[in-house]
Amino acid sequence: MTNSWREGCPVGLEDLRLLTVTHWNFDDAAQTGEVIVHAAYATDLLSVFETLYEAKFPIERMELVDVYGGNDDRSMSANNTSAFNCREVAWRPGVWSNHAAGQAIDINPLINPYVKGDTVLPPEARPFVDRSVRAVGGIYPDDVVVRAFAAIGWGWGGDWSSAKDWQHFSASGT
Repeated sequence: MTNSWREGCPVGLEDLRLLTVTHWNFDDAAQTGEVIVHAAYATDLLSVFETLYEAKFPIERMELVDVYGGNDDRSMSANNTSAFNCREVAWRPGVWSNHAAGQAIDINPLINPYVKGDTVLPPEARPFVDRSVRAVGGIYPDDVVVRAFAAIGWGWGGDWSSAKDWQHFSASGT
């Protein structure tokens, strides 16, 4: 974790766990992926990924954000599902993201963008802003992904009012 963890992060290495999970990719093939999460949520998140696997929900890729040099923008543009990354909240210097504590995960972020006004992240995700058009790997209200995370008490960014973060699930709901 040389790029995603550093001294001063709000969680110590001893409190993080590497999850290795099998998921379906966009070619309908089973593959192995990895995410790092806070130890307190590891078991619950394994159950979420088991539910998604059983439902054959496709996740294009699931690589540690270190593959992208710890760069969240590069990871999102690659449609990479990731969790822990010691970073601040976008546009809020000095405020740690839930990802920095291993308490949030982004699923298929290119297909499920963050949208606030004219801002779309990642920018390449603009074709996926219209949620009435269903896409492979898309997350929609009350679907299997939303229900699986709700079952462990995690909130979804698709339920936010001032912005929509269709990719984002977190223990705090923010």
